[in-house]
Amino acid sequence: MQKRQGGFLVSKIHQLAGRIFTKKLKDYDLYDLNSAQGRIIFVLWQNDEISIQELSKRTSLEKSTLSRMLERLENSGYIQRIASADDRRKTLVKLTPKNEELKDAYEEVSNDMLDLFYKGFTEDEIDEFESYLKKIHENLFQFEKNSKKGE
Repeated sequence: MQKRQGGFLVSKIHQLAGRIFTKKLKDYDLYDLNSAQGRIIFVLWQNDEISIQELSKRTSLEKSTLSRMLERLENSGYIQRIASADDRRKTLVKLTPKNEELKDAYEEVSNDMLDLFYKGFTEDEIDEFESYLKKIHENLFQFEKNSKKGE
């Protein structure tokens, strides 16, 4: 049986892509954010004022990790945490106006990364590849979800 390296390759790609993404951010004079913080901001650009629980789900970051990152982003002036009007026990994460300065450059960096990721791929190959990634993600998500039930 052939030894498979999917997880190892995904890990190496993740590390390498993070380094390249951080370098590209610096090329656009964006020194305040790292790639993980950018992922949080990116999710909030798609849907601002969401709960920490929802943000954790959408970024796949554990709440403890996310809380530390949110604290740094809040101290840097990129987000603010506010109480929900519907449920005072729930904290929402909201973007500040400082993010408008970032958005265009961040989207350019993201597009640069997509071009780099998919260089030499056809549209059909991209669709097929992403369907496999979604399947792997769902497998891992379900495993984690089922594991937490048994805790």
